[in-house]
Amino acid sequence: MPAVTLLVPGDLGTRTGGYGYDREILAGLARLGWTTSVCALDASFPLPTPEARAHASRALAALPDDAVVLADGLAFGVLDREAAHEAARLRFVGLVHHPLALENGVPADRVPVLVASERRALAGTRGVVVTSHATVASLAPYDVPADRIAVVLPGTPELPLARGTRGRGPIRTTAPVALLSVATLTPRKGHDVLVAALARLAHLPWHLTLAGSVTMHAPTTAAVRSAIEAHGLVDRVTFAGDLDEAALRAAYDAADVFVLPTRHEGYGMAIAEAVAAGLPVVATPTGAIPALVDDASGALVPIGDVDALTAALARMVGDDAVRISLAAGASRRRDTLPRWADSAMAMDHALRRFAANGIVQR
Repeated sequence: MPAVTLLVPGDLGTRTGGYGYDREILAGLARLGWTTSVCALDASFPLPTPEARAHASRALAALPDDAVVLADGLAFGVLDREAAHEAARLRFVGLVHHPLALENGVPADRVPVLVASERRALAGTRGVVVTSHATVASLAPYDVPADRIAVVLPGTPELPLARGTRGRGPIRTTAPVALLSVATLTPRKGHDVLVAALARLAHLPWHLTLAGSVTMHAPTTAAVRSAIEAHGLVDRVTFAGDLDEAALRAAYDAADVFVLPTRHEGYGMAIAEAVAAGLPVVATPTGAIPALVDDASGALVPIGDVDALTAALARMVGDDAVRISLAAGASRRRDTLPRWADSAMAMDHALRRFAANGIVQR
């Protein structure tokens, strides 16, 4: 029976797309007959304390020889020294949602340090799994040979078509258009751009629900709350916080439009879930999002462009016919989305192939 250990920082139950991917992949591998385990590191990664590094070294040393270790890049990208020390006896497979240096807000002088560290860590792997085809291109500076990269797309849950506040047919209500954004409040997700755009649309009937952690990056949350107050939008924005699976499904069902002006995504799992719910989407053309949303199912606007986002939301909120047409387009696209069973099979294939490879050291 094959076995794999997931190396991941913090609590695997954390409600972000990356942790959700890790949970679903482990569960899918278990259904395929793998013995799975989790090696949890300190939550301080990717900025580990000295104590966190020491704990990571002990945790890796405790793993048995020839263990297959699926190493989440959130920690592995800065464990270059520890990975080099163990690469001769452990079968590391890197898991890169997106390179650490591409995280929004990383200081400019820190970028080359992160690139060098992650390049060294990935050099000691048997192979690297990425979660989108777009991420393959972003690995170019990391010198990973093409034959050592596998794309394992996230799956998408089967969701009922969202009923929203206005239904999917002729409009029979004057209720505000329900806008939904699902993302942890961090600089990368573009909440500042969203609030700036909505401030220009105060004359239109809308209400925004922000679903996602408000504690993971307190400065972003404070800045977003301050902007909402400054624009007089407090009564028109709901901070829903972290939502469990049932509550998140209910949030999709209650929405009319999904919006996420993100600055960078490896894939865009929340976007895929919105499409699965048949919601028209307003987002940005980063990561795999252009493969998920087309002109018939939503609108993609340039990153950081408040004017373009304002115009796209004005069409969605102010024109019922446009919104209904785009919802129909999203409903047609949802059958093309990958499922988690497909993702688990792809990961099974990648792990078996990489685990049989020799280690490439540089």
